[in-house]
Amino acid sequence: MTGNTGNTGNTGNTGNAGPSGGGWFLPDRVDYPFVTERDGHDRTLGSLRRTGPARFPDRCWAANWDAWLVLHEFAVTGWQASAGTVLEAVLRDKATDAAELDALVLAARDERAEAMGEILAQDAEFFSAFMGLLSINPASHGRTYRVLHAASLIGSFAALYFKGVHQRTRPSQLCPALLPPVPMPGHAAFPSGHATQAHLMALCVLHVLREARLPPGDLAALEGDLGVLAARIARNREIAGLHYASDSAGGKALAGSVFAHLTGAQAPVPRFADAVSAAAGEWS
Repeated sequence: MTGNTGNTGNTGNTGNAGPSGGGWFLPDRVDYPFVTERDGHDRTLGSLRRTGPARFPDRCWAANWDAWLVLHEFAVTGWQASAGTVLEAVLRDKATDAAELDALVLAARDERAEAMGEILAQDAEFFSAFMGLLSINPASHGRTYRVLHAASLIGSFAALYFKGVHQRTRPSQLCPALLPPVPMPGHAAFPSGHATQAHLMALCVLHVLREARLPPGDLAALEGDLGVLAARIARNREIAGLHYASDSAGGKALAGSVFAHLTGAQAPVPRFADAVSAAAGEWS
């Protein structure tokens, strides 16, 4: 799931396969390892020990791995039933497959050239788009970054579950001339993983900002920006010929249902609540 070049949406990016903020390589001498050095009291460094920490520090959890701990709590909340209901409603109300394909042909003809830069960038990741919009980075807002990772991973998990349920054929499998500019992901079309993740990330960040009690004007501006960004990410996948409009609608509906479970009192996800509370403190 990690390092997956965006195959389910927003994975394989921005420190997702390692520590956030990058890493390093530390060479050591073969003939005189650092561990054999002696300090000013003539003690071998390898004999020196710290007294702690007794537990792995919370601050040392990388955002991508901490997200799995949130996912473990979410997965047992019984989220599937209500999510399945909202997705069935999307499928029931959608246009015909022929009409949706016709719309994608027009999008490929009229919009793809201009959208190509975003299509290519967002195929692999879109954490950077959210962080750019919020004017943050993993160092400045590490806890908010964790919330984004949790939303991305849970969105991917939920979307893949229902992709396995519905097994919808990809548009380019029915209309090969759509010729997507990026490889077709190795899973079914409905619901869109990009749409699910992007809309869930927007909802979760807005939840953080509300908890932080941002000024109403600032909150309204960011709410509009984040909603449009999520919709734009989803739309770009349609222009690329990878998803139908109803796939995007399904992703947005699924994100709303998942968010309700993440924040609801009926089936609480304590680690997510703690993450939101810690992230809100970064915005005060």
